[in-house]
Amino acid sequence: MSGQPAARRTVLKGAALAGAAGLGVAACSTDSKLGHAETPTPTAPVALGAPDEVPVGGAKLYREQRVMVSCPAKGEYKAFSAQCTHAGCVLDKIEDGHGNCPCHGSRFDVMTGQPVHGPATVPLPVVPVKVKDGRLVAGPDA
Repeated sequence: MSGQPAARRTVLKGAALAGAAGLGVAACSTDSKLGHAETPTPTAPVALGAPDEVPVGGAKLYREQRVMVSCPAKGEYKAFSAQCTHAGCVLDKIEDGHGNCPCHGSRFDVMTGQPVHGPATVPLPVVPVKVKDGRLVAGPDA
């Protein structure tokens, strides 16, 4: 009879390990999503800085505010969440017209927010942006 409890424990341990392995695989899946943060875009207007800090034809990353702003033409601004749509990491830099995710290598076009290199397949969420009182402001009511 002493063999039965040990066998039961072995089965239970195996089931627990299989469940944990499944969670690990799900956490690293290639399915795109809005990441782990509840709100990938600002929930209130945030002041970003002077508009001329964003180069025409380029973009600037406001990492602390989780916003990326591009300037396709003088006086025209577009903003996107700087939170990767694959696993929710915040982009760390802009290179060659692409926002870079440091976690899994996803890259996004700074002018459109579209993924150009996976694993992300979903574009960055658009964030409203405007110039107000000589400053860029992003978020709701912007």
